[in-house]
Amino acid sequence: MKQETMTPRERVLAALNHREPDRAPIDLGGCQTGIHRDAYTDLLEHLGMDEEFDLTDPVQQLATPSEAVLRLLHVDTRYVFAQSAAGYDGTIRRNERDGRVWDDLTDEFGIVWSMPEGGRYMDITHHPLAEASIDDLDSYPWPDGADPSRFEGLRERAIAAGQDGRYAVCTGIGGVIYEHGWYLRGLERWLMDLMENPTFCEAILDRMLQYWLDFYAGFLAEASDVVDVVMIGDDLAGQHGPLFAPRVYREIVRPRQRSLVRRIKGLTDAKVWYHTCGDCMEYIPDLLDNGVDILNPVQISAGGMDPALLKARFGDRVVFWGGGIDSQHVLPFADASTVREHVRRNVGTLKPGGGYVFNNVHNIQAGVPAANVIAMYNEAYEAGFYR
Repeated sequence: MKQETMTPRERVLAALNHREPDRAPIDLGGCQTGIHRDAYTDLLEHLGMDEEFDLTDPVQQLATPSEAVLRLLHVDTRYVFAQSAAGYDGTIRRNERDGRVWDDLTDEFGIVWSMPEGGRYMDITHHPLAEASIDDLDSYPWPDGADPSRFEGLRERAIAAGQDGRYAVCTGIGGVIYEHGWYLRGLERWLMDLMENPTFCEAILDRMLQYWLDFYAGFLAEASDVVDVVMIGDDLAGQHGPLFAPRVYREIVRPRQRSLVRRIKGLTDAKVWYHTCGDCMEYIPDLLDNGVDILNPVQISAGGMDPALLKARFGDRVVFWGGGIDSQHVLPFADASTVREHVRRNVGTLKPGGGYVFNNVHNIQAGVPAANVIAMYNEAYEAGFYR
């Protein structure tokens, strides 16, 4: 039987530095690498475990896995999150409208997220800047990324999450510069703005950049030497390629992302993790030039995102975090043996030379059979050993 010879944190750090650890690290528990509450409930029932759990993310309805489950699934990462600023009322309120009952959450930016009774996710039901002009932005109540109440107790929680250095510590997702534009404006309107009113878009992007510059200055002042991975991201691609013209990305979005990555790297030795779904092959050189170290979720079912091609072209320069299984067609619908075969093939392709951390592609969704979740993680563990 193969034996582990590294601690979880040693394993992750080796992989992040493109060295082969004893086995490929395994991740679960983040906001893009998590598990939906319904899938988690099914998993607990399958395992015969009776536990209460909180939500890591109410919008995506992601469960916070217990330490017992994380250890059972051989997970090498642990997560730490900042708090909301003092004075922010993040209460989910139940309201009736249009003949239905809704759970509504207004975030710090004034965006309203709603889920109908019996629903599985929250969607945006109010874009507060939908009718705004550039002159309205100065009077808008932007949240303060530097508010020190966000970071109270952060260092202690980060140390506790890593269990005094045993586990790799990751931040919750942040640095969402581009996507917040359409959250505030509405997707269709925002995409039109990018073509017709780029000055307005740049004004919003600058606000978002400043928020995250301030946020990470405060966050990393508390925990720069404790966190190992700083997670940022914006979805830039869809199933078949970029969501909007790459020229627009390179002229408007990329310079601001570069500024954020470079600020983070000036504050910590942690690696910078970037999340974008879809066929993002075209953007990988841009992300590398920005200073990004890690790509997630590696959506292998999208467009040209072939694992072997990705590894051959970029495997010595970027860490692939995800890509463990086709989460659109295989994980939800195949039997457990097919799941294991698929995981074994992808791990075998992506792990050589280090530079790989296993995860499902994005979150484990509601309806995924618990047996398939167990099969996925067991195979990732067994197939992940290097020798």
